[in-house]
Amino acid sequence: MSIESIIKGKVVEAISACYGQKVEEDSVQIQKTRREFEGDLTVVVFPFLRFSKKSPEETANDLGNFLKENVEAIPSFNIVKGFLNLVIDNSYWLSVLNEAVKIENYGFTPLTAGAKKVMIEYSSPNTNKPLHLGHIRNNLLGYSVAQILKANGYEVIKVNLVNDRGIHICKSMLAWLRFGEGETPESTGIKGDHLVGKYYVKFDQEYKKEVEVLVAGGMDADEAKKKAPLLLEAQDMLVKWEAGDEETVALWRKMNDWVLAGFDITYKTMGVDFDKVYFESDTYKQGKAIVMRGLDEGVLYQKETGSVWANLEEDGLDHKLLLRDDGTSVYMTQDIGTAYERFNEFHIDEHIYVVGNEQNYHFQVLSLIMGKLGYEWSDKIKHLSYGMVELPEGKMKSREGTVVDADDLMKEMVNTARETSEELGKLSGYSKEEAEDVYYKVAMGALKYFILKVDPKKNMMFNPKDSIDFNGNTGPFIQYTYTRIQSVLRKAVEAGIEIPELAKVDLDISEKESFLIQLMANYPNVVKDAGRDTSPALISNYVYDLAKEYNQFYHDFPMNKEENVDLRNFRFVLSKQVAEIIKSGMSLLGVSLPERM
Repeated sequence: MSIESIIKGKVVEAISACYGQKVEEDSVQIQKTRREFEGDLTVVVFPFLRFSKKSPEETANDLGNFLKENVEAIPSFNIVKGFLNLVIDNSYWLSVLNEAVKIENYGFTPLTAGAKKVMIEYSSPNTNKPLHLGHIRNNLLGYSVAQILKANGYEVIKVNLVNDRGIHICKSMLAWLRFGEGETPESTGIKGDHLVGKYYVKFDQEYKKEVEVLVAGGMDADEAKKKAPLLLEAQDMLVKWEAGDEETVALWRKMNDWVLAGFDITYKTMGVDFDKVYFESDTYKQGKAIVMRGLDEGVLYQKETGSVWANLEEDGLDHKLLLRDDGTSVYMTQDIGTAYERFNEFHIDEHIYVVGNEQNYHFQVLSLIMGKLGYEWSDKIKHLSYGMVELPEGKMKSREGTVVDADDLMKEMVNTARETSEELGKLSGYSKEEAEDVYYKVAMGALKYFILKVDPKKNMMFNPKDSIDFNGNTGPFIQYTYTRIQSVLRKAVEAGIEIPELAKVDLDISEKESFLIQLMANYPNVVKDAGRDTSPALISNYVYDLAKEYNQFYHDFPMNKEENVDLRNFRFVLSKQVAEIIKSGMSLLGVSLPERM
């Protein structure tokens, strides 16, 4: 039981003993004592004044004396207005350190039978273009949240839905047919997803030319956008695809294979994976069947033009299109089919969609429609909505080819890590292979940490050079702190020092050392909070605080110069445990740590 839990229970006893009143433990507020005051934990006294009928200071004194007499770990206390600051004995914190050392995967909740089963969908790319910076945030966020939920004892299923059908896919296909002259990834040396993305941009360029010609001929601009020959041909291609036209399907399959092979390379470089991959080209059929059933049962309605809609006016929303006039599907149709398949196959307790905040309305509607169609699990659909990623230059546009390509960005990050490391002379004496491994880990650590340290709900600006700084709140700073600890431990072993598994508990440690133990001991609470809020930012900023505090400790207390052997060994044990937590926390962000830098 944690000291916080012990204190809460004793405060409840104190209220009963001192004032004859009963309170619940939840009403007892405990927080870390502010560093300018003496103490470790602070009890907020104000809620109990109605029971004591005394001043805040007198009430705090009553509770403080009771706690001092009944909790062995509390040798003293002090009062600042209505706040009771409790001093926790060093021996308690040292025992906390030793208990943490003994626990494998400290801070994690093991998976048990009957655990909550959560499915998390992330990535969800379109097969008409390569992954870009926005996809990087999506993938890193989804993967990290999955790791955090696993650490909280959930059974987690990571899935990807590949959007491999629709008008946007047909645009790339048509442009390749018209302008590609048969080129392939093999003939050009261009990665498959990049090659197909090139023709998505080409379609937009040629389409705009056609619109300009129509407008110049006297057609209204809005009408010209609908009547441009290329767009009409792409729409016709979609109808043919859904009808199973052999030639159209063969072209679609070939170009999709190019893209999927390219995605696999990007995912591997990024360090993310999936337990199962779904394809919209499969799930939309199930979605259409469910929509037609809803139409037959009168839950949905059909317009004279043939399109099928859901009326959501009773829910304060509008009408939602589910099938177009020509019978082809929309995004909502395939999401209906996908949700049905997943809940039926895995019997999940919750489904989290990691999708940008521009789709908030979409997932609100999805849950409402599934409920109207009679699916009891409709309220288990959750949307992890996140903000957009921008660059100092502004927003990105796929159609115009102004996106920051994920592959190019990761390559640039590695180059920057190489240049920065060489300037600092950090890897002198490394073989080329060893150095390249470190460059990659530093680059990806910088990228992942910079993105994940921001609250998912917030928009963010990504600056590659800022992210790879070895000072400040960055991945490389944390990685360097970890390697510094490993270096300290290696040098101790090389000097013949035998580091014990546990520290002695009767040591006189400093306030700074006590605080570092307390910070280390808070890791399990941070993991729980991050799982509750589905926020890797809580892990990121905790690990940074821990690394920053350790560096101050390292500066103030040189271990190898300490003459008191027990005190020196305690510092080695503490350093080792801090390194373990840094490694554990960074693993929840998908970040690997080099052993040397």
